[in-house]
Amino acid sequence: MNRPTIPNSARRTPICAVVVATLVWGIAGSASAAVEDESAAKEVISDTVGAVIDVLRSEDATSAKQYQIEQIVYARFDFDTISKLVLARNWKKLSASQRDDFVIEFKHHLSLTYGRTLKDYKDQKVNFTSTRSEKNKDVTVRTQIKGSGAEPILVDYRLRKASDDWRVIDVIIEGVSLIQNFRAQTQDILSDVGPEKLIEKLRQKNAEREAKSS
Repeated sequence: MNRPTIPNSARRTPICAVVVATLVWGIAGSASAAVEDESAAKEVISDTVGAVIDVLRSEDATSAKQYQIEQIVYARFDFDTISKLVLARNWKKLSASQRDDFVIEFKHHLSLTYGRTLKDYKDQKVNFTSTRSEKNKDVTVRTQIKGSGAEPILVDYRLRKASDDWRVIDVIIEGVSLIQNFRAQTQDILSDVGPEKLIEKLRQKNAEREAKSS
């Protein structure tokens, strides 16, 4: 008995349907994951900024505020990644002890910088303008801060997921990346005087800034 011949187009149709459905679900799943990532990253920044501003509004002594802000920043910023991005190719040129010393001083330096940035805007609410997915599955959270008697400033945060936590790896203030800014400064110093002097200069600058704010 001759079996009926199934046209090639008919045979391909179920296969095509499966492929299309798989692609659609894959795209939908990726979009859903991106939305979830952006939402989680935004929540981290909302909590961080809110916590820092609460400290700035408190009646605590300046030294106590500095310590509290440091603890907030330390918990939410990925300083190992930030330090590697700042030093770039120079990271491998430092010894293990020099890397540890740099991270310690740089953590202190960046927390002072960040606290100082928000200081004049403690009495205003931060507006979250948008979120955006980036390369390496990073997320950028964009904010605008309006302070009483001060011009509004734009502050963007780039976050990267480590394990199950989203951590800040860069802060962009009015279009200027802290990573790129610090990288240019550190490369000049490293070229001129080497890593030990870089760490010492960073330590001195931190002490000077603390003295001015106390």
